[in-house]
Amino acid sequence: MTINRASDAEVLNDTPTMRIVIVGGGAGGLELATKLGRAYRKSTAVSVLLLDKHPFHVWKPLFHEVASGSLDVDMDGIDFRSHAANHGFEFQLGTLDTLDRTRKEITLDSILDDDGAVLIPERYIDYDILVIAIGSITNDFGIPGVRSHCLTIDDTHEAERFHKGLLNQFLKIKAEKKDSPLTVTIVGAGATGVELTAELYKVADYLRAYGFTNIDRSSLIVNLIEASGRILNALPPRIAVMAGRVLNELGVRILVNTKVQSVGATGVFVDDGAFLPSDITVWCAGVKCQEVLDHIGGLPTNRNHQIIVNSVLQAEDDESIFALGDCAAFEQGDGTLVPPRAQSAHQMAAVVATNIQRQLKGQALKPFRYRDHGSLVSFAEYTSVGVLSYMTKHRVFVEGGIAKYLYVSLYRLHQVALHGYFNTFLMMIVGRINRKLRPRLKLH
Repeated sequence: MTINRASDAEVLNDTPTMRIVIVGGGAGGLELATKLGRAYRKSTAVSVLLLDKHPFHVWKPLFHEVASGSLDVDMDGIDFRSHAANHGFEFQLGTLDTLDRTRKEITLDSILDDDGAVLIPERYIDYDILVIAIGSITNDFGIPGVRSHCLTIDDTHEAERFHKGLLNQFLKIKAEKKDSPLTVTIVGAGATGVELTAELYKVADYLRAYGFTNIDRSSLIVNLIEASGRILNALPPRIAVMAGRVLNELGVRILVNTKVQSVGATGVFVDDGAFLPSDITVWCAGVKCQEVLDHIGGLPTNRNHQIIVNSVLQAEDDESIFALGDCAAFEQGDGTLVPPRAQSAHQMAAVVATNIQRQLKGQALKPFRYRDHGSLVSFAEYTSVGVLSYMTKHRVFVEGGIAKYLYVSLYRLHQVALHGYFNTFLMMIVGRINRKLRPRLKLH
């Protein structure tokens, strides 16, 4: 129930006895809302509410495709309200601000229009069970100039902003018939930075078919900067070697063991005193949780603002609050934290869905155990590489067509969790038709 201070005493007769509130509609949050919505859609005793600051959902591992224009959020995104209506839960637009655990309520920031006027004032929403799943954002590590001069792809809004800037730069090259290429600097050579790099070359390849006749790969220079000793540092070295070979063939300038000291309007200063000119600089180096979570409501959090959870994914000192995905600090048996990946959020969502239902029945909760099924990295339409450990104790390395098929399959599994097998099959057919009818890139 959404309330305000003036009406705290009002109680509606048809108010459900149990309100489950999920904050964050990312991969884990939306899958959880869908599972619980289906489970309780016919119940008058339990309701499920999903909150997110955006009106639609796009799978986060595909944000780099939004940035390149390969994916159109208006066509390929999931509208939260429509999905909620189809799967038995409620959706409201809002951004988490504060948490009052005594009153069991959260505060949502006011919603403003494009001119800064208040559309919806600050709101208070009560809960019986709260799930926090708001994900992570890029960590700028306090480096001067990052916030002022770098783009990120933390969300679809930022990704689309990058896409528009990229098209505008290529449009200038086309109109002015410039000989000098467009220079893009990507800081951070994790999966996001590497995949975005490949997508940029796909844009250069495709634009020629849409009237940019003086644009080709030579019109693009990409600097990929990594502070550690190799790209894809979180993945096995063999994948990094494969990835480096692909990027070198595309023409990427890879700079490892290189730390950024500051970022300016026209380029990047690195630790050896060198200055790298850059028309567009993108920051993809590291992640952290949003600062709003730092000890929110007195909850224990770590230095990255993750909520410290116990073995069943509840907040350490509050059984009515769960956390999942990137914002949950779950310590494994070896002392490491579960990594911030889509597969982590997917696995956590499944366990939290089970545990909430068991909690409502008064049953013992199921402990969470993370299973690393491997990692895959896609280089646009050129190739893919990865390592699998799903059905065997040994790692199996894959590349080429097999890896690309498996990479797409990960997204299909997410779609199945949200839509079911039959609807996902229909979406695959529609997707194939759209590939024939729609431009290969979003051109505006």
